[in-house]
Amino acid sequence: MWLLRLLAVILLIAIGAGLVLYALTRDRSWLALSWRLFRWGIVFALIVFALMFVERLAVIPI
Repeated sequence: MWLLRLLAVILLIAIGAGLVLYALTRDRSWLALSWRLFRWGIVFALIVFALMFVERLAVIPI
């Protein structure tokens, strides 16, 4: 779980850095990179949540 939190923090830092670089340079490629990272982060989070949900359902109570 700590690895997922670390990846989330790194993702947020990368998105923030892309937005700051866009604000400083007005180069839209940084904005596109931030948007792409955001979308892939959302997809990854949904996959992780789906796997956690399936794991919860797969546990057979004794």
